[in-house]
Order: sequence, then C-alpha cells, then structure tokens
Amino acid sequence: MENKVKMLVAGLFLTLSTGAMAQKVELGFRIMPTFTAMEFNTSDGGTVKAEGTIGWGIGGFLGVNFTNHVGAQVEVIYTTLSQQYKEADITHDITLKYVNIPLLLSLNTGKDKPVNFNVVAGPQIGLNVGSDINSQSSDGTTSAQAKLQVKKSDIGFAFGAGIDFGLTSTVRLGLGYRGVRGLIDISDSSNALTTDDYYVLDRTKTITNAGYVGISLLF
Repeated sequence: MENKVKMLVAGLFLTLSTGAMAQKVELGFRIMPTFTAMEFNTSDGGTVKAEGTIGWGIGGFLGVNFTNHVGAQVEVIYTTLSQQYKEADITHDITLKYVNIPLLLSLNTGKDKPVNFNVVAGPQIGLNVGSDINSQSSDGTTSAQAKLQVKKSDIGFAFGAGIDFGLTSTVRLGLGYRGVRGLIDISDSSNALTTDDYYVLDRTKTITNAGYVGISLLF
C-alpha cells in the first residue's frame, strides 16, 4: 500500500510539473483589416444597406497557455468601422470607433510546434470612443437632418481561427480570421429630435469580419 501511495504521489507531482512547464505566457501585436455591413434609416422611413468599406483594427493581446493545446487570452483592439450609403442626392459617410476587449478560450494543435492551428471563442466588450456622420449633397451643401447616436458600450460574441508559425523558439508569426456578432442594439434614440431630423441607426447590431497578421513572443 505504501508503495502505491508513493507511486500515486510521484505521478501527481510529475503531472503538475509537466503542466507548469507547459504553461507559457504569450504577448503579441496585431493589425486587423475589418469589414462590416449595416442597414441605415432613410428620411422617408425606409432602410438602405451601406456599402461595405474597409476599416482597420490595431492592438495587442496577452495569453496564457495552460498546456500546448489549451489557453486563454485577453485582447485590446482599437477598431474603426466605416460605412457609406446614398439617399437621393445625399451621400452619408459614417465612422464608428471602438476599443474592443475580447476574452477568449484558445484551442491549439500544438503551441510549441513549428506550425500550430488554433480556434478561439468568447465574449467581447466594446467601448465606443467616437461616432461621426458626414452628409453631403451633390450640390455641395451639407444636410443636418440625419442624426447618429450610438450607445457607449457594446457586447458581442467573438470567434475565429488561425495559424501561427514558429520563426524562432520564442517568436511566432500569426495569420487568421476573426468574426464578431453583436448581441445588443447599439443605437441610441434617447435624445429629442426636431421635426425634420431622424436617426440613421435603429435596432442595429454590429457584425464584423476581420483578418489579422501579427507577431507574438512566448515567455
């Protein structure tokens, strides 16, 4: 019995030691070209889908790899979402700016391998840090009727997949895809409007698709 206990303790110690050795901290930086498509209200009560134009995301992440196959990471990403649509002779250019903070579970084929495939998923909090609308008619005059009001925060579900390559034992190059599906309405219609004004956003949820390229360090 004593030998069995010793073997059990030794096995447990070996398991914990292996897990501790496998645990690595990862610090990285990414650039993320981002695409989104939204529907906007028109002055006559209809809706129109905006032209999807490219926006940009830039940020960093901190990850902890509990094993070579399972980890978690938190990211901070500054993202601009650009949209344009036309209504009669008026062109509306809309820009939304967010600081997004996703908390993701990461599953890997082998974090310490020369080539690693991964999938990630988890909740995301978005903080709106700016929203602008520029409305211009064909004769050069500015329309003041379209109003853009956005809530200060957003909650979404982030998911994605990627591949990273070991350039050295500690430096890795990452390429991948990231999608986000908003879970709440980001439009804010709490302010009073004049008779001729209207909100361009109404019951809108963010949907974004992005690629990314980045460099990370394993410690």
